[in-house]
Amino acid sequence: MARSMWKGAISFGLVHIPVEMYPAVSNNGLDLHMLDRRDFSPIGFKRYNKNTQKEVSWDDIIKGYEYTDGEYVVLSDEDLRRANPEATQTIDILAFVDAEDVPLIYYDQPYYLAPGKGGDKVYALLRDVLKRVGKIGIAHVVIRVKQHLAALVCVGDTIVMNTLRYADEIRDPGELKIPAKDAKNAAITDKELKMAMALVQGMSEDWAPEQYHDSYREDVMALIEKKIKAKETKTITMPDPDEKPAKATNVIDLVALLQASLGKKPGAALDDDEDEDDDEPPPPKRAPKPAAKDADDDTPAPRARKVAERDVEEREEVAASASKPKRAAAKPAAKAAAKSAKAAPAAKAAPVRRKKAA
Repeated sequence: MARSMWKGAISFGLVHIPVEMYPAVSNNGLDLHMLDRRDFSPIGFKRYNKNTQKEVSWDDIIKGYEYTDGEYVVLSDEDLRRANPEATQTIDILAFVDAEDVPLIYYDQPYYLAPGKGGDKVYALLRDVLKRVGKIGIAHVVIRVKQHLAALVCVGDTIVMNTLRYADEIRDPGELKIPAKDAKNAAITDKELKMAMALVQGMSEDWAPEQYHDSYREDVMALIEKKIKAKETKTITMPDPDEKPAKATNVIDLVALLQASLGKKPGAALDDDEDEDDDEPPPPKRAPKPAAKDADDDTPAPRARKVAERDVEEREEVAASASKPKRAAAKPAAKAAAKSAKAAPAAKAAPVRRKKAA
């Protein structure tokens, strides 16, 4: 764990809990440097005096507030602390609220809070109380030179202080072109809603954060390794001039997209949706009936029989459809065949009569 970045106390009522604050997240982004494309040398920045143009070391740098053009009020770290000593050393709990009452858009940066020296018992008391009542603490805290609104949330056995954005920092979405619920161009049919719900249910699973990772970073690192092996470290890849961006279209077949996402054929999916009642759940699956005791061992299983019968019916339908145009032409031939069939037994019976007469 990194070194604590702040030491102070949590205060609510007359209770003070000594705590130390630690960063709760780390940035694992790509560390890319700026280079001069002419000789690939790294680019550096210097702190310089804007009047003399000379470089300034960190020891000679102080802070100041510009109260008028070109005029500054010098503020040291001690000045900032003396402005409000209590605010700079205290996480002051103002109220306790239900966690679901604070929209996610207000949450900003999380920090771990660990008990300071002698603060284990009161730290555990606040943690257990927050768990028992199911609420979070809303507090004020000063970090560096800004007073933050913060939420104290229990995560396991740790109290996490998550800085919050103020209400005036949240931009109003009213300027955005968000479709209204009754907008005609955003009307949703029952079929579309039902298919979308089926897609959501099919993709639902337990939250497992360890299975998610920055795959784009891995792809970029693989590209870097590839360029190193190919000895193309100084090659600047330019866009392909023949590659054209895909044309955007405003026509969206939402049903087709949902069907493709569900893995259904458009025709079959539409037929199934039309036959099913939206208000009734699908019938439960029934177990196949056991075969009769006196059935022959060669009798196919129920599922195999159904498949075979279905195949026979399909072949009969195909044969019937193929023979329809030939029925008219086949009638004379059928009559002739019937006459010859009747004459054949009479011809066979004639010799017998002659034998009896003789």
